[in-house]
Amino acid sequence: MIETPALRRLLVVDPCDDCHRLLPGLRTIGWDVDSCTLENASHRSCDVGLLRLQPVHFERPEAVKELISRSGTEWIAVLNQEVLRLQNAGDFVCEWFFDFHTLPFDVSRVQVTLGRAFGMARLRGQGTIHVHQPEHELLGDSRPIRELRKLLSKLAPTESPVLIRGESGTGKELVARTLHRQSQRHSKPFVAINCGAIPEHLIQSELFGHEKGAFTGAHQRKVGRIEAANGGTLFLDEIGDLPLELQANLLRFLQEKHIERVGGSQPIPVDVRVLAATHVDLEAAIEAKCFREDLYYRLNVLQVVTVPLRERHGDLALLANHFSHFYSQETGRRPRSFSEDALIAMGKHDWPGNVRELANRVRRGLVLAEGRQIEARDLGLIGQQTITAPMGTLEDYKTRAERQALCDVLNRHSDNLSVAARVLGVSRPTFYRLLHKHQIR
Repeated sequence: MIETPALRRLLVVDPCDDCHRLLPGLRTIGWDVDSCTLENASHRSCDVGLLRLQPVHFERPEAVKELISRSGTEWIAVLNQEVLRLQNAGDFVCEWFFDFHTLPFDVSRVQVTLGRAFGMARLRGQGTIHVHQPEHELLGDSRPIRELRKLLSKLAPTESPVLIRGESGTGKELVARTLHRQSQRHSKPFVAINCGAIPEHLIQSELFGHEKGAFTGAHQRKVGRIEAANGGTLFLDEIGDLPLELQANLLRFLQEKHIERVGGSQPIPVDVRVLAATHVDLEAAIEAKCFREDLYYRLNVLQVVTVPLRERHGDLALLANHFSHFYSQETGRRPRSFSEDALIAMGKHDWPGNVRELANRVRRGLVLAEGRQIEARDLGLIGQQTITAPMGTLEDYKTRAERQALCDVLNRHSDNLSVAARVLGVSRPTFYRLLHKHQIR
Protein backbone atom coordinates (compact mmCIF):
# COMPACT_ATOMS: atom_id res chain seq x y z
CA MET A 1 0.00 0.00 0.00
CA ILE A 2 1.40 3.40 -1.01
CA GLU A 3 1.24 6.07 1.68
CA THR A 4 -0.26 9.41 0.73
CA PRO A 5 2.23 12.13 1.59
CA ALA A 6 1.11 14.56 4.26
CA LEU A 7 -0.24 17.89 3.06
CA ARG A 8 2.21 20.77 3.10
CA ARG A 9 0.47 23.90 4.33
CA LEU A 10 1.25 27.12 2.51
CA LEU A 11 -0.03 30.49 3.72
CA VAL A 12 -0.03 33.34 1.20
CA VAL A 13 -0.24 36.74 2.87
CA ASP A 14 -1.63 39.76 1.00
CA PRO A 15 -1.69 37.85 -2.33
CA CYS A 16 -1.55 39.74 -5.63
CA ASP A 17 -3.04 38.68 -8.99
CA ASP A 18 0.20 36.87 -9.91
CA CYS A 19 0.00 34.96 -6.62
CA HIS A 20 -3.59 33.86 -7.28
CA ARG A 21 -2.61 32.55 -10.74
CA LEU A 22 0.20 30.53 -9.12
CA LEU A 23 -1.95 28.76 -6.52
CA PRO A 24 -3.86 26.14 -8.61
CA GLY A 25 -0.59 24.63 -9.81
CA LEU A 26 0.73 24.44 -6.23
CA ARG A 27 -2.43 22.67 -5.08
CA THR A 28 -1.95 20.16 -7.89
CA ILE A 29 1.49 19.15 -6.58
CA GLY A 30 0.29 18.68 -3.00
CA TRP A 31 0.26 22.08 -1.31
CA ASP A 32 -2.68 22.91 0.97
CA VAL A 33 -2.97 26.64 0.22
CA ASP A 34 -4.61 29.29 2.37
CA SER A 35 -4.48 33.07 2.00
CA CYS A 36 -5.25 36.04 4.23
CA THR A 37 -4.29 39.63 5.03
CA LEU A 38 -1.28 40.49 7.18
CA GLU A 39 -3.62 41.57 10.00
CA ASN A 40 -5.09 38.05 10.19
CA ALA A 41 -1.94 36.05 9.49
CA SER A 42 -0.95 35.60 13.13
CA HIS A 43 -4.07 33.45 13.68
CA ARG A 44 -3.20 30.99 10.87
CA SER A 45 -0.74 28.11 11.04
CA CYS A 46 1.39 26.95 8.13
CA ASP A 47 4.51 25.03 7.13
CA VAL A 48 5.77 27.71 4.74
CA GLY A 49 4.71 31.31 4.22
CA LEU A 50 4.65 33.46 1.08
CA LEU A 51 4.38 37.18 1.79
CA ARG A 52 3.95 39.93 -0.81
CA LEU A 53 6.04 42.85 0.38
CA GLN A 54 4.76 46.36 -0.24
CA PRO A 55 6.28 49.79 0.47
CA VAL A 56 4.16 50.17 3.60
CA HIS A 57 5.91 47.14 5.12
CA PHE A 58 9.24 48.97 5.00
CA GLU A 59 7.74 52.07 6.59
CA ARG A 60 6.24 50.02 9.43
CA PRO A 61 8.12 46.69 9.53
CA GLU A 62 7.08 45.66 13.05
CA ALA A 63 4.05 43.61 11.93
CA VAL A 64 6.13 41.60 9.43
CA LYS A 65 8.89 40.99 11.98
CA GLU A 66 6.41 39.86 14.64
CA LEU A 67 4.65 37.49 12.24
CA ILE A 68 7.91 35.82 11.16
CA SER A 69 9.29 35.65 14.73
CA ARG A 70 6.14 34.06 16.15
CA SER A 71 5.37 31.65 13.32
CA GLY A 72 8.47 29.47 13.78
CA THR A 73 8.58 28.62 10.07
CA GLU A 74 10.25 29.82 6.87
CA TRP A 75 8.97 32.74 4.81
CA ILE A 76 9.51 33.68 1.18
CA ALA A 77 9.16 37.30 0.06
CA VAL A 78 7.42 38.32 -3.15
CA LEU A 79 8.56 41.69 -4.56
CA ASN A 80 7.91 43.79 -7.65
CA GLN A 81 10.47 46.10 -9.24
CA GLU A 82 9.21 49.14 -7.30
CA VAL A 83 9.82 47.45 -3.96
CA LEU A 84 13.22 46.16 -5.07
CA ARG A 85 14.38 49.74 -5.63
CA LEU A 86 13.53 50.81 -2.07
CA GLN A 87 16.45 51.63 0.21
CA ASN A 88 17.36 48.78 2.61
CA ALA A 89 14.99 46.35 0.83
CA GLY A 90 17.85 43.91 0.27
CA ASP A 91 19.04 44.00 3.88
CA PHE A 92 15.49 43.53 5.19
CA VAL A 93 14.75 40.56 2.94
CA CYS A 94 18.08 38.85 3.65
CA GLU A 95 17.58 39.27 7.39
CA TRP A 96 14.00 38.07 7.73
CA PHE A 97 13.21 35.78 4.78
CA PHE A 98 14.39 32.34 3.67
CA ASP A 99 14.35 33.43 0.01
CA PHE A 100 12.59 35.85 -2.33
CA HIS A 101 10.96 35.93 -5.77
CA THR A 102 10.40 38.83 -8.11
CA LEU A 103 7.31 39.25 -10.24
CA PRO A 104 6.38 37.78 -12.62
CA PHE A 105 6.97 34.33 -11.12
CA ASP A 106 9.28 31.67 -12.50
CA VAL A 107 6.92 28.82 -11.56
CA SER A 108 9.48 25.99 -11.55
CA ARG A 109 11.86 28.03 -9.38
CA VAL A 110 9.04 28.87 -6.95
CA GLN A 111 8.23 25.17 -6.57
CA VAL A 112 11.85 24.31 -5.82
CA THR A 113 12.15 27.15 -3.30
CA LEU A 114 8.96 26.12 -1.51
CA GLY A 115 10.26 22.56 -1.22
CA ARG A 116 13.56 23.72 0.25
CA ALA A 117 11.76 26.06 2.64
CA PHE A 118 9.48 23.21 3.76
CA GLY A 119 12.50 21.01 4.53
CA MET A 120 14.26 23.81 6.41
CA ALA A 121 11.07 24.59 8.38
CA ARG A 122 10.90 20.94 9.48
CA LEU A 123 14.52 21.01 10.63
CA ARG A 124 13.96 24.29 12.44
CA GLY A 125 10.87 22.86 14.13
CA GLN A 126 12.78 19.80 15.37
CA GLY A 127 15.41 22.00 17.00
CA THR A 128 13.07 24.58 18.48
CA ILE A 129 12.36 24.41 22.17
CA HIS A 130 9.25 26.32 23.21
CA VAL A 131 9.57 27.79 26.68
CA HIS A 132 6.34 28.55 28.49
CA GLN A 133 7.87 29.42 31.84
CA PRO A 134 8.37 32.98 33.12
CA GLU A 135 11.26 34.96 31.71
CA HIS A 136 14.60 33.14 32.21
CA GLU A 137 12.87 31.07 34.93
CA LEU A 138 15.22 28.26 36.01
CA LEU A 139 15.26 26.75 32.55
CA GLY A 140 16.79 23.36 31.92
CA ASP A 141 16.22 19.64 32.20
CA SER A 142 19.55 18.50 33.67
CA ARG A 143 19.50 16.59 36.93
CA PRO A 144 20.85 19.49 39.04
CA ILE A 145 18.19 21.92 37.78
CA ARG A 146 15.40 19.38 38.27
CA GLU A 147 16.57 18.76 41.83
CA LEU A 148 16.76 22.51 42.44
CA ARG A 149 13.16 23.04 41.26
CA LYS A 150 12.02 20.14 43.48
CA LEU A 151 13.82 21.63 46.51
CA LEU A 152 12.31 25.09 45.92
CA SER A 153 8.81 23.63 45.78
CA LYS A 154 9.41 22.26 49.30
CA LEU A 155 10.96 25.43 50.74
CA ALA A 156 8.62 27.99 49.17
CA PRO A 157 5.51 27.39 51.37
CA THR A 158 7.49 27.82 54.61
CA GLU A 159 8.13 31.11 56.41
CA SER A 160 11.73 30.32 57.35
CA PRO A 161 14.67 32.43 56.13
CA VAL A 162 16.65 30.92 53.24
CA LEU A 163 20.33 31.44 52.44
CA ILE A 164 21.02 31.09 48.72
CA ARG A 165 24.64 30.29 47.86
CA GLY A 166 26.41 29.96 44.55
CA GLU A 167 28.78 31.53 42.05
CA SER A 168 28.02 34.85 40.40
CA GLY A 169 25.69 34.51 37.43
CA THR A 170 24.05 31.25 38.54
CA GLY A 171 20.61 32.78 39.09
CA LYS A 172 20.44 33.40 42.85
CA GLU A 173 17.88 36.19 42.40
CA LEU A 174 15.83 33.91 40.13
CA VAL A 175 15.78 31.38 42.95
CA ALA A 176 14.61 34.07 45.37
CA ARG A 177 11.85 35.21 42.99
CA THR A 178 10.74 31.59 42.51
CA LEU A 179 10.53 31.08 46.27
CA HIS A 180 8.42 34.24 46.55
CA ARG A 181 6.16 33.36 43.61
CA GLN A 182 5.43 29.88 44.99
CA SER A 183 4.85 31.12 48.56
CA GLN A 184 1.72 32.31 50.35
CA ARG A 185 3.13 35.84 50.01
CA HIS A 186 3.11 35.82 46.19
CA SER A 187 0.51 38.62 45.96
CA LYS A 188 2.56 40.89 48.24
CA PRO A 189 5.76 42.86 47.40
CA PHE A 190 9.06 41.27 46.48
CA VAL A 191 11.77 43.80 47.37
CA ALA A 192 15.40 43.17 46.39
CA ILE A 193 18.42 45.12 47.60
CA ASN A 194 22.04 44.55 46.60
CA CYS A 195 24.02 45.11 49.77
CA GLY A 196 27.24 45.56 47.80
CA ALA A 197 25.90 48.17 45.38
CA ILE A 198 24.77 50.88 47.84
CA PRO A 199 27.26 53.33 49.38
CA GLU A 200 27.92 52.41 53.00
CA HIS A 201 26.64 55.73 54.36
CA LEU A 202 23.27 55.19 52.64
CA ILE A 203 22.59 51.57 53.53
CA GLN A 204 21.05 52.36 56.94
CA SER A 205 18.54 54.74 55.35
CA GLU A 206 17.88 52.41 52.40
CA LEU A 207 17.09 49.45 54.63
CA PHE A 208 15.29 51.12 57.51
CA GLY A 209 14.14 54.47 56.09
CA HIS A 210 14.43 57.84 57.81
CA GLU A 211 12.30 60.57 59.33
CA LYS A 212 12.14 64.11 58.03
CA GLY A 213 15.12 66.12 59.32
CA ALA A 214 17.03 63.01 60.47
CA PHE A 215 20.13 64.32 58.67
CA THR A 216 21.13 67.00 56.19
CA GLY A 217 19.11 66.54 53.04
CA ALA A 218 16.34 64.50 54.68
CA HIS A 219 13.54 66.84 53.58
CA GLN A 220 10.78 64.29 53.99
CA ARG A 221 10.06 60.92 55.52
CA LYS A 222 11.41 57.94 53.55
CA VAL A 223 10.10 54.38 53.84
CA GLY A 224 12.98 51.88 53.82
CA ARG A 225 13.21 48.67 51.78
CA ILE A 226 12.35 46.45 54.77
CA GLU A 227 9.17 48.39 55.50
CA ALA A 228 8.28 48.49 51.79
CA ALA A 229 8.34 44.68 51.73
CA ASN A 230 5.79 44.40 54.57
CA GLY A 231 3.65 41.32 54.03
CA GLY A 232 5.94 40.04 51.29
CA THR A 233 9.55 38.97 50.75
CA LEU A 234 12.80 40.86 51.34
CA PHE A 235 15.75 39.64 49.26
CA LEU A 236 19.20 40.70 50.50
CA ASP A 237 21.65 40.01 47.69
CA GLU A 238 25.39 39.82 48.47
CA ILE A 239 24.67 39.79 52.20
CA GLY A 240 28.37 39.20 52.84
CA ASP A 241 29.05 42.83 51.80
CA LEU A 242 26.82 44.28 54.54
CA PRO A 243 28.87 46.37 57.02
CA LEU A 244 29.17 44.95 60.55
CA GLU A 245 27.18 47.79 62.11
CA LEU A 246 24.26 47.13 59.77
CA GLN A 247 24.56 43.40 60.44
CA ALA A 248 23.76 44.13 64.09
CA ASN A 249 20.71 46.21 63.13
CA LEU A 250 19.49 43.52 60.75
CA LEU A 251 19.92 40.85 63.43
CA ARG A 252 17.86 42.95 65.85
CA PHE A 253 15.09 43.24 63.26
CA LEU A 254 15.09 39.47 62.64
CA GLN A 255 14.78 38.85 66.38
CA GLU A 256 12.23 41.52 67.27
CA LYS A 257 10.24 41.84 63.99
CA HIS A 258 10.17 45.62 64.11
CA ILE A 259 12.35 48.48 62.87
CA GLU A 260 13.05 52.09 63.74
CA ARG A 261 13.59 54.64 61.00
CA VAL A 262 16.77 56.72 61.17
CA GLY A 263 15.94 59.75 63.34
CA GLY A 264 12.86 58.06 64.77
CA SER A 265 12.09 56.45 68.11
CA GLN A 266 8.82 54.70 67.36
CA PRO A 267 9.10 50.95 66.69
CA ILE A 268 7.34 49.89 63.47
CA PRO A 269 6.20 46.25 63.21
CA VAL A 270 7.13 44.64 59.89
CA ASP A 271 6.17 41.17 58.67
CA VAL A 272 8.53 39.94 55.94
CA ARG A 273 10.19 36.72 54.92
CA VAL A 274 13.92 37.27 54.52
CA LEU A 275 15.91 35.60 51.76
CA ALA A 276 19.65 36.26 51.53
CA ALA A 277 22.22 35.40 48.88
CA THR A 278 25.98 35.34 48.71
CA HIS A 279 28.79 34.11 46.48
CA VAL A 280 31.44 34.46 49.22
CA ASP A 281 32.41 31.92 51.88
CA LEU A 282 30.50 33.20 54.92
CA GLU A 283 32.19 30.67 57.21
CA ALA A 284 35.57 32.12 56.25
CA ALA A 285 34.16 35.65 56.72
CA ILE A 286 33.11 34.67 60.25
CA GLU A 287 36.62 33.41 60.96
CA ALA A 288 38.01 36.72 59.65
CA LYS A 289 35.59 38.67 61.92
CA CYS A 290 33.91 40.19 58.84
CA PHE A 291 30.52 38.57 59.37
CA ARG A 292 28.53 38.00 62.54
CA GLU A 293 28.10 34.36 63.47
CA ASP A 294 24.73 34.98 65.17
CA LEU A 295 23.38 36.65 62.00
CA TYR A 296 24.68 33.75 59.92
CA TYR A 297 22.64 31.26 61.94
CA ARG A 298 19.56 33.49 61.74
CA LEU A 299 19.76 33.63 57.94
CA ASN A 300 20.95 30.07 57.32
CA VAL A 301 17.85 28.26 58.58
CA LEU A 302 17.27 26.72 55.14
CA GLN A 303 19.89 26.66 52.40
CA VAL A 304 19.87 26.48 48.61
CA VAL A 305 23.00 26.06 46.48
CA THR A 306 22.78 27.11 42.84
CA VAL A 307 24.62 25.05 40.24
CA PRO A 308 27.29 26.50 37.90
CA LEU A 309 26.53 26.19 34.19
CA ARG A 310 29.53 23.91 33.58
CA GLU A 311 27.77 21.23 35.68
CA ARG A 312 24.42 21.54 33.90
CA HIS A 313 25.19 19.16 31.03
CA GLY A 314 22.49 19.17 28.40
CA ASP A 315 21.04 22.60 29.29
CA LEU A 316 23.34 24.70 27.09
CA ALA A 317 21.41 24.35 23.84
CA LEU A 318 18.06 25.05 25.50
CA LEU A 319 19.33 28.15 27.31
CA ALA A 320 21.15 29.48 24.24
CA ASN A 321 18.02 29.01 22.14
CA HIS A 322 15.95 30.81 24.79
CA PHE A 323 18.27 33.81 24.90
CA SER A 324 18.42 33.91 21.10
CA HIS A 325 14.65 34.35 20.98
CA PHE A 326 14.54 36.75 23.92
CA TYR A 327 17.25 39.13 22.70
CA SER A 328 16.08 39.02 19.07
CA GLN A 329 13.33 41.44 20.11
CA GLU A 330 15.91 43.85 21.52
CA THR A 331 18.29 43.65 18.54
CA GLY A 332 15.52 43.73 15.94
CA ARG A 333 16.97 40.66 14.25
CA ARG A 334 15.39 37.29 13.57
CA PRO A 335 16.16 34.60 16.19
CA ARG A 336 19.06 32.47 14.98
CA SER A 337 20.04 28.90 15.59
CA PHE A 338 23.62 27.84 16.36
CA SER A 339 26.07 26.17 14.01
CA GLU A 340 27.66 22.84 14.92
CA ASP A 341 30.98 24.60 15.57
CA ALA A 342 29.22 27.05 17.91
CA LEU A 343 27.59 24.21 19.85
CA ILE A 344 30.91 22.39 20.16
CA ALA A 345 32.67 25.57 21.29
CA MET A 346 29.97 26.21 23.89
CA GLY A 347 30.30 22.62 25.11
CA LYS A 348 34.06 23.01 25.62
CA HIS A 349 33.87 26.44 27.31
CA ASP A 350 34.04 26.49 31.13
CA TRP A 351 31.54 29.39 31.55
CA PRO A 352 33.17 31.20 34.49
CA GLY A 353 30.39 33.80 34.27
CA ASN A 354 27.72 31.07 34.20
CA VAL A 355 24.24 31.75 32.75
CA ARG A 356 24.82 35.52 32.78
CA GLU A 357 27.89 35.02 30.56
CA LEU A 358 25.92 32.76 28.19
CA ALA A 359 23.15 35.37 27.90
CA ASN A 360 25.67 38.11 27.09
CA ARG A 361 27.52 35.98 24.52
CA VAL A 362 24.28 35.06 22.73
CA ARG A 363 23.23 38.71 22.79
CA ARG A 364 26.56 39.61 21.18
CA GLY A 365 26.23 36.75 18.69
CA LEU A 366 22.84 37.99 17.47
CA VAL A 367 24.35 41.40 16.70
CA LEU A 368 27.49 40.10 14.97
CA ALA A 369 26.08 37.10 13.07
CA GLU A 370 26.22 37.60 9.31
CA GLY A 371 24.74 34.28 8.21
CA ARG A 372 21.56 32.47 9.14
CA GLN A 373 23.28 30.82 12.10
CA ILE A 374 25.36 32.10 15.01
CA GLU A 375 28.94 30.89 14.66
CA ALA A 376 31.50 30.28 17.40
CA ARG A 377 33.38 33.45 16.44
CA ASP A 378 30.17 35.48 16.88
CA LEU A 379 30.06 34.24 20.48
CA GLY A 380 33.69 35.26 21.04
CA LEU A 381 34.74 31.65 21.59
CA ILE A 382 37.20 31.30 18.71
CA GLY A 383 40.84 31.33 19.83
CA GLN A 384 40.04 30.21 23.38
CA GLN A 385 43.13 28.48 24.77
CA THR A 386 42.32 24.97 25.97
CA ILE A 387 43.80 23.98 29.27
CA THR A 388 46.12 21.02 28.83
CA ALA A 389 45.27 18.28 31.27
CA PRO A 390 48.14 16.82 33.28
CA MET A 391 49.52 13.49 32.15
CA GLY A 392 47.76 10.50 33.62
CA THR A 393 47.23 6.80 33.12
CA LEU A 394 45.62 5.37 30.00
CA GLU A 395 42.51 4.71 32.09
CA ASP A 396 42.37 8.41 33.07
CA TYR A 397 42.40 9.39 29.39
CA LYS A 398 39.66 6.86 28.59
CA THR A 399 37.51 8.16 31.44
CA ARG A 400 37.92 11.80 30.35
CA ALA A 401 37.16 10.92 26.73
CA GLU A 402 34.07 8.95 27.76
CA ARG A 403 32.74 11.83 29.87
CA GLN A 404 33.46 14.37 27.12
CA ALA A 405 31.59 12.24 24.59
CA LEU A 406 28.57 12.08 26.89
CA CYS A 407 28.62 15.84 27.47
CA ASP A 408 28.95 16.58 23.74
CA VAL A 409 26.08 14.32 22.73
CA LEU A 410 23.83 15.71 25.49
CA ASN A 411 24.50 19.25 24.32
CA ARG A 412 23.10 18.24 20.93
CA HIS A 413 20.42 15.68 21.80
CA SER A 414 19.31 16.32 25.41
CA ASP A 415 15.67 16.23 24.29
CA ASN A 416 15.95 12.67 22.89
CA LEU A 417 18.12 10.25 24.84
CA SER A 418 17.38 7.38 22.45
CA VAL A 419 18.96 9.39 19.63
CA ALA A 420 21.88 10.33 21.90
CA ALA A 421 22.51 6.64 22.65
CA ARG A 422 22.39 5.73 18.95
CA VAL A 423 24.85 8.53 18.08
CA LEU A 424 27.35 7.04 20.56
CA GLY A 425 26.65 3.53 19.27
CA VAL A 426 25.50 2.11 22.61
CA SER A 427 22.23 0.70 23.90
CA ARG A 428 19.91 2.91 25.95
CA PRO A 429 20.56 0.93 29.21
CA THR A 430 24.32 1.27 28.64
CA PHE A 431 23.84 5.00 27.99
CA TYR A 432 21.99 5.41 31.32
CA ARG A 433 24.68 3.40 33.11
CA LEU A 434 27.37 5.72 31.73
CA LEU A 435 25.38 8.81 32.79
CA HIS A 436 25.14 7.37 36.30
CA LYS A 437 28.84 6.42 36.32
CA HIS A 438 29.90 9.97 35.48
CA GLN A 439 27.17 11.57 37.64
CA ILE A 440 25.65 13.41 34.66
CA ARG A 441 21.96 14.41 34.72
